[in-house]
Amino acid sequence: MKRQNKKKKLIDYGWIVKIIISSFLISVIFSLISEIAIPNVGIVMGILLTLIFILIGVIFDMVGIAVATADESQFHSMAARRVKGAKMALKLKKNADKVSSFCNDVVGDICGIVSGSTGAVIAIKIAENSSFNNLVVVVIIMGIISSLTIGGKALEKGYAMKKSNNILFNFSKILSIFSKK
Repeated sequence: MKRQNKKKKLIDYGWIVKIIISSFLISVIFSLISEIAIPNVGIVMGILLTLIFILIGVIFDMVGIAVATADESQFHSMAARRVKGAKMALKLKKNADKVSSFCNDVVGDICGIVSGSTGAVIAIKIAENSSFNNLVVVVIIMGIISSLTIGGKALEKGYAMKKSNNILFNFSKILSIFSKK
């Protein structure tokens, strides 16, 4: 009986519902942006928008790693001295599993999916305006997007782990601007 109660406490169903709803909403917003913007802009602007989605995914992945690996003790000292952003950093660190899941899995994965779909639209535009085979263009564009996403995330992971306190603190300072006192 006690074992079942422990398992129930380990699973936060409220968080799961929140993450599902926020995933849906963020995905819809990002998809709307890409579906409305990409067909109506030129190839260069479409590529720029795709690169922005990739960059957002890489940055949020970095933040998720940093929150999970940061040292909480530094932020207690800063919070005691009322350093702006320190309390937010503590709050994020105390919820590192949820923050990391949101940053890495929700925002990061959605950006990966949306950048892939924007890449497909760009590839079709390029293929229509050139003599290249559609399949070849799509495969090359998808390869570029995948390599930029994976390479960017591989590059930032080591950095995020080494500079986790700085990344968490700077992210917390930004978030504290938008939070209520």
